[in-house]
Amino acid sequence: MSPFTLAAEYVADSVALVVFLEKRKLGAISQSIFDSAENSNTIIKIPAIVFAEILYLSEKGRISANLRDVKNLIQTDPSFREVPLTQAIVETAAQITDIPELHDRLIAATARNLSAELITTDTRIRNSAFVKTVW
Repeated sequence: MSPFTLAAEYVADSVALVVFLEKRKLGAISQSIFDSAENSNTIIKIPAIVFAEILYLSEKGRISANLRDVKNLIQTDPSFREVPLTQAIVETAAQITDIPELHDRLIAATARNLSAELITTDTRIRNSAFVKTVW
């Protein structure tokens, strides 16, 4: 296995961002990426749909992280940036045929549109032929 080399930009899915915000254990590569972002060496982009998923999960009491946590992160650390949901991302999602869940497709499409690897634990997304992933 070759050593992992950090890229300049990544996209984080909901689980990756929540695990980071809740200070739970990330995968070794994911931890390196988030550490690099905290040291201003890497950009982590957060798709708009991730905000919606965090809102839903926090309202249901399934996670302790919430929208305020994400907003604070983006406002205080320029290495974390919001990516709006655009028509181009939706059109890219329509081309992704091996991820059935729409929200996951939109997150994957965001990464694909940005030519960035997606930080995710989701096996279905990790097995997609349309997006490169790390964990």
